[in-house]
This record gives sequence, structure tokens and C-alpha cells, in this order.
Amino acid sequence: MINVVNFIDRFTAWFGRAFAWLILLMAFGMGYEVVSRYFFAAPTAWAYDMSYILYGSLFMMGGAYTLARNAHVRGDFLYRLWKPRTQGMVELVLYFIFFFPGILALIISGFKYAARSIGYMEVSVFSPAGIPVFQFKAIIVAAGILLFIQGIAQVCRCLICIRENEWPPSITDVEELEDKLIKEAAAQRNSENADNIAKGRDDA
Repeated sequence: MINVVNFIDRFTAWFGRAFAWLILLMAFGMGYEVVSRYFFAAPTAWAYDMSYILYGSLFMMGGAYTLARNAHVRGDFLYRLWKPRTQGMVELVLYFIFFFPGILALIISGFKYAARSIGYMEVSVFSPAGIPVFQFKAIIVAAGILLFIQGIAQVCRCLICIRENEWPPSITDVEELEDKLIKEAAAQRNSENADNIAKGRDDA
């Protein structure tokens, strides 16, 4: 079961990292728009469309990656007090009551939405450039499928936790700055304590 979890984590991580490069395209496009608008008085007709299309794609396709890293926002003021086995049992039930039905609804309605948009070759109504947006509506379906697949991995995690009373480790490729600072401060305190103990022995 842990092999299934690791495989799905790596699979969704590939998409998360691939779509993360859209940030650079957004930065370049918006930088170009600022220079063109304020230095040459020649605003573009496509910058706004580019920004929401790229950001929307990044946001949607990064959802499964974020779920794999347990980085979605949660109100865990009670959850954190429970034993891991209890956490796993509650999460398992909630995945089947809320997560999977919601994701299936996203996939089905997203497919209808995307098919209708592709059918009449939808273009953006927010700018005179008429930027095509129908192809990006398929992102809704793709993101839903990725989330569904990652949900399977999360269910496996819950089952492992219920069996072993401990959450299985997940792939960590990023770390919150706050967590890093806490670890560095703890390491520094441990080092200082060790030095003080050694100095006390020497004095004795």
C-alpha cells in the first residue's frame, strides 16, 4: 500500500512542478505589460487574460500536489489533539462523505462546461484581443482527475495510519520557513546546551 501512495505522490508531484513554471511566464508577461504601459504608453490587450489563465491553471493543477504535501488549509484546533489512529479514522470517513463526491461533481460538471466551451470556440470577453480560452476549460477536468487520484493515495494513508497508529512519511521537497527556523533554533539550543555541559565538566 505504501508503494501505491509513493507512486501517486510522485505522479501528482510531476504535474505540480511542471505547472509551477507558469509563475515565470506570468512574471515575464506582467513585467512586459508594466514596462509597455508606463514607459511607452502602449498597454497590451492580452496581459489580463494571460494572468488569470496562467494563474488559474497553476492553482487548479497544483491542487493534488498540495494535497499530497498536506498543505491545504484546515481548521485543526481539535484534530491536532487526537491520536493518529483517530485522525485517520475521521479523515477516512470525511474523504468518502465530502471529498470524493465533491471531486466527482467537479469532474462531471467541468467536462460539460469544457465541452460546451470547445463546441463554440469560446474566447475571452474581458479584452478586445479575443484570446481563446476554450482549451483552458479542460484544465478543470484534468485537475479534478488528479485530485481524485491523489485522494486514493490519501485513503491509503488513512488505512496505514489506522493500522499502525502513525502517519506514513510523505515526500518532502519543500519546507515552510517557519518550520525551518524552529529546527535551526532547536539545533542551536541543543548545541549551546552541549557546550555548557562540556564546559561544566572541564571546570569540575
